[in-house]
Amino acid sequence: MSHHTASADPRVDIVYLWVDGNDPAWRARRHQAARQGGAIDPGAMALYGNVEGRFRDNDELRYSLRALERYFPDHGHVYLVTDGQTPAWLRPSSRLTLVDHRELIPSSQLPTFDSAHIESYVHRIAGLSERFFYFNDDVFFGAPVQLDDWFWSGGVCATWSHDPVVEGTALRSDENALENASRLSAQWLGRLPDYRHTPRTFAHSPRPLLKSLLLAAEAQAPELFERARSTTFRNWASPTLVSDFVLRRALAHGHLRMRECAHLHVTTGCDDQAQQLDALIDAAGTLDFFCINDTTDDAHGADPRLAKVRAALQTLFPLASRFELEQPGPAHSPAHTHRHPRPAVRHPSASMKR
Repeated sequence: MSHHTASADPRVDIVYLWVDGNDPAWRARRHQAARQGGAIDPGAMALYGNVEGRFRDNDELRYSLRALERYFPDHGHVYLVTDGQTPAWLRPSSRLTLVDHRELIPSSQLPTFDSAHIESYVHRIAGLSERFFYFNDDVFFGAPVQLDDWFWSGGVCATWSHDPVVEGTALRSDENALENASRLSAQWLGRLPDYRHTPRTFAHSPRPLLKSLLLAAEAQAPELFERARSTTFRNWASPTLVSDFVLRRALAHGHLRMRECAHLHVTTGCDDQAQQLDALIDAAGTLDFFCINDTTDDAHGADPRLAKVRAALQTLFPLASRFELEQPGPAHSPAHTHRHPRPAVRHPSASMKR
């Protein structure tokens, strides 16, 4: 398997997953699917698998795109993977393509509300470059991007999180998806000769990836990908592969290098939210990346904690990006959503949280 195609195609594309959980039609489908799933297997749902904070749009995507434009203006094409939705503020652009779930995922597997399921298909986006960054919409670049910090001639780079060591290798219904992802990787990769597992989770970061790494992982472990693609909601027994297994497999095969970098992970539902946001603003321009994880869970959309997050993001990134329609004033309210039967923003040459 070659990992040197980057020299032939220097472009580095961007892939986002995005959803607006306030969309009434989408919410109706989500609630119906949850009722059906709970009746079939009431113990399958992962911790925080169906809370409002997982699906809420608090304008994170708008500001993540502003950060992208500020810190990585030479990025390639942007692909926005959605479930038939379009941010109302999104400006049609030849540099951005909306990708509907139906273009990536077989109809027999839809609908799905599990980002681990959806992201297992991102390398199949038509026209996607070999090297690309994969984002959840709550992840942001925090300083000018030097591609050598993220990609190298043999693969990609990653950073460990600051979270505690993951205990044991048996998956647990009472622990989060990244902890269980580490355990699943330990189980599967433990079959490889000389594999040594690091019981930590990877940082919530812009994820540098190669299509070839994902294709190789899928070819080597088709049963894991089939398992991840069987879910409707996040399932504790089918954790993310893209944010753990794919990376650990690359590390085991010499295609991933670990690096230290400056980063923050803000959890918005904590009592010290204000202090965390102040620390983030104080560190502006000095962080390689940061994540603002919506852990307000089932809070109402008018919860003041959500407004404080938007205000902090507006302070950090006050200038609109090329992807925004002109607004009469700064963005301080969650975006409304347009439904579209098929992707509405197309490139002429182009064929979830916690």
